Amino acid sequence: MGPTIAIALLWLGFAASHMGLSSLRVRPRLVERMGEGPFLGFYSLVSFLFFVPLVWVYLAHRHAGPWLWAVPMTTPVRWAVNVAMGVAFVLLVAGFARPSPASFRGGAPTARGVQRITRHPVFMAFGILGLAHLVPNGSAADVAFFGGFPLFAVIGARHQDQRKLATGGASFRAFHEATPFLPFTGRATLRGIREMPPLVIGAGVVLAVAVRYAHPLWFGR
Repeated sequence: MGPTIAIALLWLGFAASHMGLSSLRVRPRLVERMGEGPFLGFYSLVSFLFFVPLVWVYLAHRHAGPWLWAVPMTTPVRWAVNVAMGVAFVLLVAGFARPSPASFRGGAPTARGVQRITRHPVFMAFGILGLAHLVPNGSAADVAFFGGFPLFAVIGARHQDQRKLATGGASFRAFHEATPFLPFTGRATLRGIREMPPLVIGAGVVLAVAVRYAHPLWFGR
């Protein structure tokens, strides 16, 4: 089995288990038998059992397979990638600081701050991360790995929406209608940016810079 196929199959297993275990048919039964805490631990363990091998296989086979594109890393391209990564980390930090009502952790179904930008900030953060890495990484293995992030972000976020629309009641439906799915596509995006705490934005930028400087040490470049 080639690395590209292995990466694609691991992504498929990760997505299927992630959404299958959280589905309306499976999750209530497991929670009833195991309890909420043990279920979340089991859910996380299954996710790691797919995601860790996924990352390991990719790191062992970076740039494997035929190249589908090759984008020269000129200064403008490098800056565009760095800015996209900064946006991703800001969304990531903001999503953990103010959990989306659509997530497992839940939160108040009130559109404010990052939720005016996207109601799925953590999912979309990883989606942007994957898209940014696709620019300079065009081999088949690279595309299978990094392309999985935006695909899973969209599919996983859609799955969360459908589950919460079925169980969240009128308050979540109102939140759903007031917030955009894809980031920066809503009419209140600028208001959401203004409402985000400066500490959250600063933490995201600092984290992005730290990861960028550590990137050569962790990944070789």
